[in-house]
Amino acid sequence: MSAPAMSILRAPTPQAWVATAIGRWRELLVDHANCEKKAASTALALMFAYPEDHALAMALSRLAREELRHFEQVQKMMISLGVDFERQQPGRYASGLRTALRTSEPGRKLDLLLAGALIEARSSERFRLLSSRLQPPLADFYAQLERSEARHFELYVNLARAAAPDRWRERLDTLAQREAELATGPDTVFRFHSGPPL
Repeated sequence: MSAPAMSILRAPTPQAWVATAIGRWRELLVDHANCEKKAASTALALMFAYPEDHALAMALSRLAREELRHFEQVQKMMISLGVDFERQQPGRYASGLRTALRTSEPGRKLDLLLAGALIEARSSERFRLLSSRLQPPLADFYAQLERSEARHFELYVNLARAAAPDRWRERLDTLAQREAELATGPDTVFRFHSGPPL
């Protein structure tokens, strides 16, 4: 696990997931495109939910634009590698993490920011694992994205720290445990953030 990601993730990605991802990289790339769209959508949703937080709005506006640029890059990579887009059944990861989040304030904002941090940290870790095992040009692309995702998770952590200076760390510990269960437990659907397939 990379040093930045290790600071908040509670368990490394299982090698069984990595082995599957190498063999099913085409399927993974399709889900990756969907993940970039979801990441942009999450940033925009937070901007709409908390318009009074000017620092958050500015930071997440930039983040949403970057996530959309990543989506465009994934689309170009798919075209160059001959990977067709196809609709996929959603995995359990995001919905499973969402069930652990509080739905009312004052805890909702903190939980949404911490969930964003955990998802970006897991992405960074998995891009690192894949970049050393796949062939160019995908390996080079994922190495570049590892660094971007690390910046993104640090941004979410900083926003969470600003939102709840005295409570963010304790709450992160709780959510990180749930994230680790979802990312490492056996999964019926193979996705970028899934556990190893059954």
